[in-house]
Amino acid sequence: MKSRFLAVLLAAALPVLVAPATAHASVIGFLGNFDVINDTGKTAHGFEIDLEGLHSSDISDVFGGPGRGFPTGRGFDPSNSVERYGAPVIAEYSAGSIFGTKITYQGVFDGSSWDFGTPSGSFVTPGDNCWSGGGVGYGPNTPCDHFGVGTIGNPTKTTYSWLLETATPGVLSNGLVNLPAPTWDVIPAPPAPAGNPPAPPQVLAHVEAPEPLAGLEFGDALWVKVFTTEFEDPIDLEELVGDNARVRQAATEIEWQLLQKEIGNPNSGLLESGAGGAPVGANAASILRRYEFFKYSGEYDPETHEALFTAPYGDTHPGPTDVGSYLGAQNAAANLAPLAAAGIPEPGTLFLFASALATLLVRRKRR
Repeated sequence: MKSRFLAVLLAAALPVLVAPATAHASVIGFLGNFDVINDTGKTAHGFEIDLEGLHSSDISDVFGGPGRGFPTGRGFDPSNSVERYGAPVIAEYSAGSIFGTKITYQGVFDGSSWDFGTPSGSFVTPGDNCWSGGGVGYGPNTPCDHFGVGTIGNPTKTTYSWLLETATPGVLSNGLVNLPAPTWDVIPAPPAPAGNPPAPPQVLAHVEAPEPLAGLEFGDALWVKVFTTEFEDPIDLEELVGDNARVRQAATEIEWQLLQKEIGNPNSGLLESGAGGAPVGANAASILRRYEFFKYSGEYDPETHEALFTAPYGDTHPGPTDVGSYLGAQNAAANLAPLAAAGIPEPGTLFLFASALATLLVRRKRR
């Protein structure tokens, strides 16, 4: 595993776009649990989840916090804590028209030293395992941690950061983490004729490539494969792991697609899964999509950083040297509310989104 990548397992909810309220379209909440490997080259003393556009009242749950049935203390004793930093601090912020909430896991500095820190290194995590109950021997020398958050709203932007000590002892700065984040869009079907049950919606999922680095016209390219399936019953969060039977049933939707962001082109680097226009099945209670990410190992234009291909290869047909190392897989599911009888939406109709990143390795970029 190369040190410039992070291993991330996200078990639910990245930013979600939800259509106007109707059957299948209202929101109950989102949950996120993920492993992060510290490959910054420095010991981190915390981790931050920045949810732009959400108030603290929108935060329904945090990993390691109260209300989950787990101990909320600090350290590595399973009877006292689930991860080294204990329960996080939840705090709102605002800067002009921009506002949000930060969930901060952090060590304690006593004036001369920190009580806990996450060492830098490489580590292969099989899933959401970097915590005291994860079964990987999690301890002071483990270079990864497990974090999580649940919300009842949709953040406009989600940012993850390791907290690294600056030249001033006790002062931390953000080591930015960029990762492909799917957003979901539920498009209701047109109103059904009187006396008929409502038709199912169309459920889209969007994945966008990383932004270009300063001075480059194009961002880093990556390959993605998409698999999908539907079920007539809901999916549980715990089922969104790579070796689960549900995930293994997903069939190929997109064989290969190269994603690369171009400056000034908002439509570049965007993959829309489920964009064929067909609604979900009439009896579908849940939709599962799996995204597998691979590094682009072909040539780049030395001036613009645009991915180059040699005929007959292209952005949907990689050449023998264009696909590099496997970066990981993201499992995402949408649990749809039951269709209301006779075309009348049920009160409290729910749309529940959950996603899991299984060992997703992503490039780390500093602010």
